[in-house]
Formats: sequence, C-alpha cells, structure tokens
Amino acid sequence: MNKKVILVIMDGSGYDAATSQCGYLEGAVELGQARRWKMITATPSLSGPMYESIHTGLWPHEHGIVSNEGMRASTSANIFSVARAAGKTTAAVAQEYFHKLYVDRPWDRLRSVEHSDPDTDIQHARFYSMEGYGPVNAMAPAEIDLCAQVTILAETHQPDYLLLHSCAADTLGHTFGGDSAEYRWQVWMIDNALSRAIPTWRDLGYEVIVTADHGMNAEKHHGGMEKIMREVPFYYFGEAESLPEDGKELSQLGIAATVLRRLEVTPADTMRPALF
Repeated sequence: MNKKVILVIMDGSGYDAATSQCGYLEGAVELGQARRWKMITATPSLSGPMYESIHTGLWPHEHGIVSNEGMRASTSANIFSVARAAGKTTAAVAQEYFHKLYVDRPWDRLRSVEHSDPDTDIQHARFYSMEGYGPVNAMAPAEIDLCAQVTILAETHQPDYLLLHSCAADTLGHTFGGDSAEYRWQVWMIDNALSRAIPTWRDLGYEVIVTADHGMNAEKHHGGMEKIMREVPFYYFGEAESLPEDGKELSQLGIAATVLRRLEVTPADTMRPALF
C-alpha cells in the first residue's frame, strides 16, 4: 500500500499550550493511539523561516529566509519538490506564504485561493490570505472548514503528501498574548477539529503528524530564544517502527527527511537526518 502523510502545522501553538489544551491529541497519546515528543525549533522562531525549515531541514541561516519580511520562493530542496520529482502527488491547505514559497506563479488575490497545476511543487491547494487581520477582526478560517478542505483534497486527488496549516492560534496570540484565554481557546479549537478529522484521514490511509512552527509568549511575540517560543509539540499517528524514546527532545530540522522517508522517497542530501 502506498504510504501517505498529512502534516498539520498548528501555527503558534507552543508545547505547553498544546499539552494543556489539546485533550484529543493528548488522549490519543494516553491510549497509545499516538506518540508525542517535545520538539525544539530553529531560530529565528518566526513563521516564514520556520515553514521553510520544516520543509527543507535547513536552518534559516542556510536556506536564507530569516524574516517574514524576506519571504520569497524557496530555492532549496524541500518536501514538495523532492516528492514531486519522485512522482508523488502533493497538496496543501495553507496561508498564502506557502504559495509564495512553493508555487512558481504570481499570487492573484482573486484567483489563487484555489490552485491545481501538476507542474508546480504544490500541485493541488486551497490557500487563504487572512488579509487585514488584527484586533478588530481575526480573519481566521474555521478550523473544521480547513479540515474539511483537507478531506476533500485527500478524497479528490489522493495526494501522497498533504499539508494543513492553521494560522488562527498565532493570530489570537499576537492579538491577546500567549497567556490569554483567547489564545488557549483557539489552540483547543484546533484540537476539537482534529478530533473529528484525524480518524477520517487515518481511514483514508494517511499517517498524520501534528506539530507547530513556534510558540507564543505573553507579550504577544515570538522570534527569539525563549523556551516558550522554541518548544513545540510533535505528535505522530502511524505505524513507523524504531521511534524515538519517550522524553527525547527532537529537532524540527528532522521533519522534512522524516516525511519523505515515510513516503518511501529518498531525502535530499542537504536535509538533516530523519527522526525515524
């Protein structure tokens, strides 16, 4: 059976926030349906640089995207490009930064939200912009709607690699702070949606990885070296053997090679070693 992977990035959802608020994910760990480790991010712990580090296995200083203001098309071997070169199908439900990184086309605000092109590294996608988000309006897509879009892509195109990127916890963290009721509630909302989606995705033949790009401090900020910014969860639902021991801290730079190995694709030489 062809191995397939869904990677969920809960943007801005730090380790303590996830392990305290995500009752479904933690319950799956407690029942032995999933495994969970603490993961340490690269730095600077900013969204754009971390998206690229997750997908390339490179430190920002190596892949060259070191700030959100410096976003550009990826020039490094990444999960999408390596998987597509190996004949795999790729897809994503994600914020527009991923279009800028992995779709070799200009972003058109009236057309690019739906994407299907076999010649781009992300071949099938549903993108969202969150244009104008802030304290007045979070502009956050509903978590269950994002999961629904993933499910539709999975059933329609059967992609081997499928990314789900949820930005709402990051948005609420920037608006109210990482120690706020609003932020914690949104982290739980992601978990609540995943509780209904993950069993369906597993039935469709997918292994599921759930992690975050970075955490969020009480001052509504991330990007530095604080533990609350760099410690994120890494959950795994699947059948892999020789998993890391419980309690081991994992490197975020191992995600790219791990996903490709689960797809039975050889990782790029530039990528850090797989986690398992």
